[in-house]
Amino acid sequence: MKPNLQHLKDLLLKESAVLEGQLASIGRKNPDDSADWEAVATGLDDDNADEFDVAEDLENFENNKAELGALEIQLNNVKAALKKMDEGKYGVCEVCGKEIENDRLEVNPSATTCKQDMNS
Repeated sequence: MKPNLQHLKDLLLKESAVLEGQLASIGRKNPDDSADWEAVATGLDDDNADEFDVAEDLENFENNKAELGALEIQLNNVKAALKKMDEGKYGVCEVCGKEIENDRLEVNPSATTCKQDMNS
């Protein structure tokens, strides 16, 4: 049975909006590359902050940077899935070329492999 592409597209668009919101809460778009996100440092340039506040701000920045990287990868995967839909290449395993199972796409609409190849 063929997947319901409109339903999966709606899931991808919803996920994209959620990811964009999460990214905006911990970072900002790079002014030199709108497809790139960068973590935002708060309080690090405050000359009046004590060393404990600066250390906490630095730790938060590093955590945000790591989380931002993971979210950015997810967003890029969602965008790639949407592009494949537009090109008529969506739902095909990148390893074996078979159709990706509907239940896998329901759980992860940006999946690029079938169940058999998902750990490849």
